[in-house]
Amino acid sequence: MKRVPFLALLVLLLLAGGSRADDMIPYPTGHLKPIDSTLKVKVGDVAPDFELPDLNGDKVRLSDYRGKRNVVLSFVPAAWTPVCSDQWPGYNLALDLIHGLGAELIGISVDNTPTQAEWAKAMHGLAFPVLSDFWPHGKVADSFGVLRSDGMAERSLFVIDKQGIIRYIDVHDINERPDLGVLVGELEKLGK
Repeated sequence: MKRVPFLALLVLLLLAGGSRADDMIPYPTGHLKPIDSTLKVKVGDVAPDFELPDLNGDKVRLSDYRGKRNVVLSFVPAAWTPVCSDQWPGYNLALDLIHGLGAELIGISVDNTPTQAEWAKAMHGLAFPVLSDFWPHGKVADSFGVLRSDGMAERSLFVIDKQGIIRYIDVHDINERPDLGVLVGELEKLGK
């Protein structure tokens, strides 16, 4: 068995365990309608460039990765919600695998930076850039077509190659974590 699939299997097994995030959620979200937006991009399009602040207030541009790394954008609906609080810590476990496949993971939510910083701290830190799409509210989520009418982003993944071309899109059920195995498969298709 090749090393990468074995690591992927190991990470998937670790992530299959129950959620530990429920302990830190201040309120129940109830059922949220899975899809409430219209994509504005498609596979094969150049990804819209953006500049957003990270948890330290430093500006991060998507174009900074062009020619250097493939990028996975992970949009989540909101800080402190159960599935989001389970999804991103899971990516911490898979980060070596994602980096090994030549990609950088970037998390984006429409929350403000102080909220994101406290949320990341409650999740025992996140080892990838977390960006705030707070102001103008949801502008980046809207440019991709994943801003919901309630002001949150859809739970979605965009795989963008080194040339800035979108190679994979998953607008996922807002109530479920996207399958890490599928994401790994899409990254393997791109190569390093």
